[in-house]
Formats: sequence, structure tokens, C-alpha cells
Amino acid sequence: MIIGIPKEIKNNENRVSLTPAGAYTLLKAGHEVLVEKGAGTGSGFSDEEYLEVGAKVLNKDEIFQKAELIVKVKEYLESEYHYLRKDQMVFTYLHIAANQNFAKALIDSKTTAIAYETVSDNKGGLPLLTPMSQVAGRMAVQVGAWILQKANGGSGILLGGVPGVRPARVIVLGGGVVGFEAARMANGLGADVEVFEIDQRRMAQIDEITNGQIHTVNNNEYNLKTAIKEADLVIGAILIPGAKAPKVVSAEMVKTMKKGSAIVDVAIDQGGCIETSDHTTDHDHPTFEKYGVNHYAVANMPGAVPRTSTIALSNATLPYILKLANKGLRALKEDKGFMLGLNTYDGHYTCLGVAKAFNEEYTDPDTLF
Repeated sequence: MIIGIPKEIKNNENRVSLTPAGAYTLLKAGHEVLVEKGAGTGSGFSDEEYLEVGAKVLNKDEIFQKAELIVKVKEYLESEYHYLRKDQMVFTYLHIAANQNFAKALIDSKTTAIAYETVSDNKGGLPLLTPMSQVAGRMAVQVGAWILQKANGGSGILLGGVPGVRPARVIVLGGGVVGFEAARMANGLGADVEVFEIDQRRMAQIDEITNGQIHTVNNNEYNLKTAIKEADLVIGAILIPGAKAPKVVSAEMVKTMKKGSAIVDVAIDQGGCIETSDHTTDHDHPTFEKYGVNHYAVANMPGAVPRTSTIALSNATLPYILKLANKGLRALKEDKGFMLGLNTYDGHYTCLGVAKAFNEEYTDPDTLF
């Protein structure tokens, strides 16, 4: 199979979807790898490194024209929609439940689109979302600490405090991968951390893993309204695979927060879980202020640390790319968890969460091929 690796064009998106090591594995398996000129530069991988393992370095138009499988990091931007076509598979982070224009472009072009974020493993985990969730969760605390600095518009609070001065109060919404990694980082810096979660078993796990150092709270409206008034940093980390994130923090709650406090909505790529995170930002202009609270809503957070992120992502995706290259759509038929990654096929919505987000008809992919 011919596999195309385009250069990402989203603002400050320096990741690349395949490392030279990954390209070598695919080439050794008998496939052809086409890499756009400069695609790996932002992650520290030169064109020469791809050429040395046997990949071809071409321009963007050639990549999209020749490849049977396009492997990306982020969703297509509008300037790339014209590349979508029926006889080509796309494998990337799609996040189309929060992007109706992109969803329509996929449906209209009848593209076979497989989303990293909805692929599941045999334990119900999200193996291709996990590495970037780990990065984003840890980054959320770094970002939050930076926003709280007075020079950046914050209240001037140090996350960990010092002897005689209380630490910052950090509220994490959701105890999944993002939330747990954020909570661990904040706790490690000495902050007072609470994870708001609805799953009793997950709360028990967090308590056991951290030996009670990270507090867990049942995520209901009363508890959240009470706690958020005293929060210095709120990290939104709620995910429903494939679907839009629920708005668990209302604008009225945000209005009660202290001036100069901070919100980092990691769920923004799925629409955000905080009502006042009403638009995405980028790495050039990452924050905006609303009701005296500084909001960070960058939809590609791991793009800020591309070397780490690219290697972690490629490690996770490569086995799936190899399956697709070897078997095509049969790879999905043979793996139910992989099939859950299929979001659109031949003009149909084949992911239940996405179909519900747009009130469109869901089609069971097993009935289509």
C-alpha cells in the first residue's frame, strides 16, 4: 500500500504522524511511504532521515494524489478539504463531533475516515488517545501555573505555595487519563488537588494509587458550585469518546470564580466542557479573559512539545497503520475495537457518538462492507 504523510498546517502544529523508525517498519513490510518535504522538521526529523530508510520525499499535491492511505496528526483544515476523496483512507485525530464543516466534507466526499480517538482496545481503553492525553494532562498544569503568574494576567499564586502560605487549589474535572495525569502533576508541585468524578470505582482507584494524596469528589452540581468559588485553577478533562463534551461548568459558575484564576479546557477539541470556553485558541494567542478568569482553549496542546508527542503517538499508532497497510478495511473487520475508529464511510456516519452529535442517522459499518 502507498502511505502518505503530509506536513501538518494547523497553527504551531509541529508534530508529524510517522517517525523515520516507523517509516522503516512499513517499508520493510513491503509498503511505500511518501513524506511531504519538511513534514518532520518541527519534531526534529529531517527529510534526509526519511530518505535514508527508503521513504520518498515529495510535495503536498503529490502526497495526496498518490497515497492510498493518508496518515495525519490533526484534522484537515478547510484549505485541505479538496484533497478528500472516496478511494482514499484517512487515519488521524478527527474530532468531527465538534466540527460540522469537516464532517460534511467527509460525508460529501465519501471518504473512509478512521479516528485515532475512537479506536478501542479489548479492555475498553482508547490506546491511540492515551499518549496524547498523557501529554495534554501534564501540560495543563504547566500552562495553568504560567497563566496564574501576575505578568500573564493571573492572580499571582504559586501552585505549591511556600511554608506559611497555602498552595493553590486545583480542581480537575474528570478522572480519566487526562484528569489523572493533570492531578498527579499538580499534586507533585504541591498544590491542593481535587478530582471531580462520577465513577465510584475510578475514584477508589485514584485514592488507592495516590495513597489518598489526591482528593476525589462526587461530581454533582452542588459540589462543583461550592468548590469552584475557591478554585485557583480549573482543568477540564471530561471525554465521551467520539461525542461532544458535556458542559459541566456553567457561565454562572465561572462568574463566581476569583479574579485572576485560570481555566484550562483540555476537552476543547471536542467542544469543551466549560460553557465559557466558547471558542478555540491557538499557540500564538492561547488565552482569553471572560468574567475576570483567564481561559486557555488550545485544541492541539501536545503540538507545543512535538518531539515527545510525535514519538509517543507514533509508538501507539504504528501497529494499526501496519494492519491497515497489510489488510485494508479487512483489518477493521477482524478487530472490533479498531472498527470503532471508523467515523465515516461512503457517505455514512459510522460512529454512534458523531451521528448523535449532528442528529444524523447512524449506520452500522458491518452492513456496509
